[in-house]
Formats: sequence, structure tokens, C-alpha cells
Amino acid sequence: MPEQSRLTEIIPHGHSNNLPAVAYYPPMQPQQEFEPEAPAVPLSHYLWVLRRHLWKIVGFVATCVLATAVVSARLQPIYESTATVDVDRQAPQEVVGQDSARSSAPNDADQFLATQVKLIQSDSVLRPVAEQFHLLDSEGQLGGMSPEKAQETARAPVVLKRLRVTRPPNTYLLLISYRSSDPALSADAANAIANSYLAHTYDIRIRSSASLSNFMEKQIDELKAKMEKSGMALAQFEKDLDVINPEEKTNILSARLLQLNTEYTAAQGERVSKEAAWNAMKSGSLEAAQVSSQGAELAKLNETLNQARQRFALVKSTYGSTHPEYRKAASEVAEVERQFESTRSNIAERIEVEYREALNREQMLQKTVAETKEEWDRINSKSFEYQQLKREAEADKTLYDELIRKIREADINAGFQNNNIRIADLARPPLKPVFPNIKLNLMLAFLFSTLLAVGAALLHDMLDTTLRDPKEASRFLGTDVIGTMPVDRLAAQLPKSVAAVTAAAIVAKPAQGGNRKGYYRSTTDFEESVRTIRNTILLSDFEGRLRSIVITSAAPSEGKSTIAAHLAIANADRGKKTLIVDADLRRPSLHTKFGFTPREGLSNVLTGELPWQDVVVPVEGWPNLSFLPAGLGSHRAADLIGPRLATLLDEFAKEFDLVFLDSPPLLGFAECLQMAAAADGVLIISRAGETKRKAVAELVSVLNRLRANIIGVVLNQVSQNTSSDGYSYYGYYRYGHYQKSE
Repeated sequence: MPEQSRLTEIIPHGHSNNLPAVAYYPPMQPQQEFEPEAPAVPLSHYLWVLRRHLWKIVGFVATCVLATAVVSARLQPIYESTATVDVDRQAPQEVVGQDSARSSAPNDADQFLATQVKLIQSDSVLRPVAEQFHLLDSEGQLGGMSPEKAQETARAPVVLKRLRVTRPPNTYLLLISYRSSDPALSADAANAIANSYLAHTYDIRIRSSASLSNFMEKQIDELKAKMEKSGMALAQFEKDLDVINPEEKTNILSARLLQLNTEYTAAQGERVSKEAAWNAMKSGSLEAAQVSSQGAELAKLNETLNQARQRFALVKSTYGSTHPEYRKAASEVAEVERQFESTRSNIAERIEVEYREALNREQMLQKTVAETKEEWDRINSKSFEYQQLKREAEADKTLYDELIRKIREADINAGFQNNNIRIADLARPPLKPVFPNIKLNLMLAFLFSTLLAVGAALLHDMLDTTLRDPKEASRFLGTDVIGTMPVDRLAAQLPKSVAAVTAAAIVAKPAQGGNRKGYYRSTTDFEESVRTIRNTILLSDFEGRLRSIVITSAAPSEGKSTIAAHLAIANADRGKKTLIVDADLRRPSLHTKFGFTPREGLSNVLTGELPWQDVVVPVEGWPNLSFLPAGLGSHRAADLIGPRLATLLDEFAKEFDLVFLDSPPLLGFAECLQMAAAADGVLIISRAGETKRKAVAELVSVLNRLRANIIGVVLNQVSQNTSSDGYSYYGYYRYGHYQKSE
């Protein structure tokens, strides 16, 4: 069928230009099971929450501000006076001594000022002032107490609740502030506390100096005796050692020992050299004799001997052994050999003598070094003891002199009143109270009450887990929200008949001929919503397979029976044969809406007692609408819904264009699952602002597991208090006047 003809068939004549826009959906298929997720909340939703609770927020804020104004006006005014104390960190701590020339280290300013703040708040500073001006009584710390308890409180450390000591940032100033209902008392107390603080610091200094002087005087006699004893021990040691200064003698012995060590080392080297030459001569080596001091003469004789032997050999070979030249040459060789051996023997004796001398010298130096080392060790060991006695004597004398100086400085500084802490500005009685600050109190009351009210509204909205907003429900459930029903209790009542409606709401002008011309009745928001849902369901059924619809909910009292009846009436209005079945065998209610009191119904059909044709009754006043009541409920009939319902729906489809089944709530009743599986579609009804999201999500999950065709969700009882999408669009389609159809 062409789309234009289907639209003409679905939408009644005369309403085509006045119906609200209808969402266009693709063919419905069994939905896949999914896990619902919490949707992201847009900013507009929070704005809607604030608009919804606007008057509550305004009322709460106004009440808080008014109460704050009343309470602030009734409070007793409190005045505050402030005395300023200047702390000069560069002023000397003492008149004489080391502290008179130096100032405090700049990096300890915070610690020093924090110490002074605690000192001002101490009992020693506050007690004289509190007793002078009876501050504990004026602050109410002793009020209502027994005399014993009051005395015990008075003996405890004094803490003034209205005292405040502060330090302005990056300054060396201390502000002593005191609050009182009497301006003069606040100024007098602040000044008295500042003066008590200065007097207390001076007393601390006096007591500290006096204590130090007493201690040093007790120690000076003992230190003097110790100094005399160490001096006598040093003098006796010098006498026993027979030297005036052991350090000087130790230095002399040290230099002598160093020189002897040098000579001893040289003698060792010389002795080794002589011993090597002597050992070489004992072996008969000619080369050893030649390297000695007489080596040149021996080398010359050796050369002469070689020449004489050469001539002797020449004469022997020339003249023979009998020739006089032979004997002459032989005598010459013998003489040269005798001289050579004599010279060689002399050289050996000289080398041995030199070795003996070097050895004796080494031994003598070794003995001298040992004796000198022994004497140096003896003097040096005594020198350590001497130095210790000398240091003790000097330290005792230095400490004694320093103690004498400190006692004199302490006596002078004890009478010096330090001026590094002084009062820079005295407190004066104020003209205006500092408490209550009505303007500040009103601003804070307005701010905090607004934040509290807005937070409470948002928190209430966050804790609300019901379905309220169509977009939010669609995102959370993963299924379409095909419509919303407004809050209209009167419109929810079913009309008795067409004639009754006509009499109540139609300025009648009967239809003439076959044309549907005339005046038709006004349409309420509730009826327009029903028609919108009807058209949405029918337009989405492209293939015309939707012949039976189960209308269910997650919990009772969701309005499913009322919506089912109105949908059946709306479908009958378009000239289609419609059957509405009250399938709630446990708590049937449709018969009361249509004004029937039947005893037979669907339960008799399921048990086989009666055919369905005998129990289906036409609805008076609605020519195309028929009604199948539930009959008397029974567990046996409920158990037969599964095997019999599919057959009944096929039979219904032969006689009726569309069948609506009003079922019990799906969660908790087994027959509802069988109805959802047998019908062509399931429509879920949820009450806005009351139905829990998790319950509807569980219902959708169950239907997905059954592979039921979920047509969508209808939110019932939607109003401006339950939906942030805006409910006002319904009013746009209300017919405020009678319209004439052409």
C-alpha cells in the first residue's frame, strides 16, 4: 500500500492538520539484550531541577536571611580595641658583651614572633590584667559556678576567649586585640595586656641575669683552685724534666736526627760500593782492579806487558832460544810481569782497606742514629705530657678570666631594660561595634543558604532513581520511548459512549450524506497523547504484521489498564475492529472501566468451558470496539495461557484488525512471559517519577531474552515536575475553540 494511503487510513479525517508531529520509526525487530548504562546528564537537566524547585529554594533562602537579620539585630554589640607592639629585630640584646654588637639572624623572624605571640597569651602576662579588670567575670567564665568551682577555675591558667593576638604579614608588628561589650574596657584591657607583656619580658631578663650571676659566682672559686693546681703541675714537670721548654729541645734533636739519617744513608751506599769492588778483587778479576782508583796504572802495565810478550814472541821466532836477544826479551817480559802482579796486589790491598773504612763508618753512624733516636723519643714522650699540662693550665686561666668578664657584664646588663620590644600605638575605645556585622551576616546567610538549597535540590535529583525524562529513559533502557501521557485524572476516565461524549463536548451538526462535515469535539492533552502513541505504533508497522499487542508494566498501578482502554478506543475511532482483552486473571479491572459486571470471560475460554465468541461483548457506544473480560481468576486458567494463547490470537486475528491484551505486571507473574512471547508486540507502561529505572531495565532485559518484539516504552503521568524536556508542548495542541472540518 502506498505510504500516503496508509497515512490517510491511520489518521482520521479532519485531524490530519491538527495532530502533533509523530516520530517516524523503522520496522521493529527483536532487540538484542544489553546492559543498561547510566546516561550522561546534560546541563539543561540541572537547570530544569533548579527551575522545578525555584520557589522552594527562594523560600528557604528568604527564611534563612530573615532569620539571620532578626538574630543579628537581637545580639549584644561587641567592641574591639587593638594595641600595636613593635618588635625591633635590629636592636642589641645587651649593653655590653657580644650581643651588644650583633642583631638577631633574619631567618628566625617567624619563629621569634610566634614565640612572642605565645608569650603574650601566657598565664604570667594575662593573670594580672584579668584580676585587675575582672575579665573572667565579664566573659562569663565564672558565671553559674559554685564558689569552690570558681576558685578552682581562677587557680587554673588564665585563658581569655576574647583576646586575639595577630601578626600582619611581612611586618614585625604584633596586634593585641580585645573584645568587650564596653568600649572603654576593651581599650583598657588591650593596653594593660601590652604593658604586662613588656613588664614580663623585663622580669624574665632580670631573673635570667640574676640566676646566671649566682651560678657563675658559685663556680668561680672552684675554677680558681683548678687554675692554680694546673699551673703548679706544669712548673713541677719542667723542673723534673730539667728543661724550660721541651718543644725546643725536641726540635733540635729532630733536626740532628734528620742529618744523621742522611749521612747514615750515604755511608750505607758507599759501603755497598766498596764491598762490591772488594768481592770482585777477591775473585781475581782484572776488570775489577782496572775500575779502581789505581786502574789507570794497572792498565798501562798491562799494555806494556802485552807489547813485551809480542816482542818476545817475535825474537823467539826470529833468533831462537839460544840467541842473546831471546834471553834479553825473556828478562824484559819477566820484569814487566813482576811489576804487573805487584801493582795488582797493591790495588787489592787498597780496595780492602777502603771497604773496611766504609764499613766502620757505617757502623758508627748507625750507632749514633740509634742513640739520637732514643733520646728524641724520650724527650718527645715527655713533650706530649708537657703540652697537655700546658693546655690545661692555659684553658683554666682563660676560662677564669672569661667568667670574671661575664659576671661583670651580667651585672651591667641586668639593669638594662631592653628596648627592642615597645608599644607603638595604644588602644583607644572604638565608636562602632565589630559584632554583629549585619551586612556580612546577611551576605553569608544568603550565600550558604543558596548553596545548601541548590545542593539539596541537586542531591535529591541524583538520589531519585525513577524514570522521569523520556530522553534519559531512552538512553538508560536502550529502547524507544514512543510517547508520554500527561497528568489528567478527569481525562483518564473512560467516556460511557460516543453519545455521552457528544452531548458533553460537541456542538452538534449531524453529518450530511457520506461526507463527514460538521463540528467535532475539542481534544484534551490526554487524548492527543493517546492518538500520538497509536499513530506511532501503526506507522512503525510497515509490513502490517502487528495484530496483537501486550500492554504490561514492571509494577502495579502504572496506569497500563487505563492506557490500554484508551488505545483500544482510539483505534476503534479510526473505523478498525478492535478487541481489548483483560488478561489480568489475578486482579482484573477493565470491566469496571467499561461498566461491565461479567462472570464469564478469558478464564472460561482457557479452561475450555466456553468458546471465546460467547464471552466477547461489544462496548456500547463504540461500534468497532469489543471487550473480552477476564472472568473468574484461577491458577489453572493462568497455567493454560501458554498453550492456548497463541491459538486464540490467531482466531482473534481473523475477526479483528488489532487486539490489545492488558496483562499483569511482568515481573513476578509467569503468564506474562508467555503472553509476551505469543503476541506480535509488547508495549511497556511506566509511571514517571515513581517507577524505578532498574525495574524497567530488568523488564526490558527479560523481554530481550524471550526475543519479544518490544514496541517501546510509554511514560505515564508526565508533568513539569517529572520531566526536564518540557511538558508545555502538549498545550500547543489543545483545541481551545471548536474547529470546523471541511
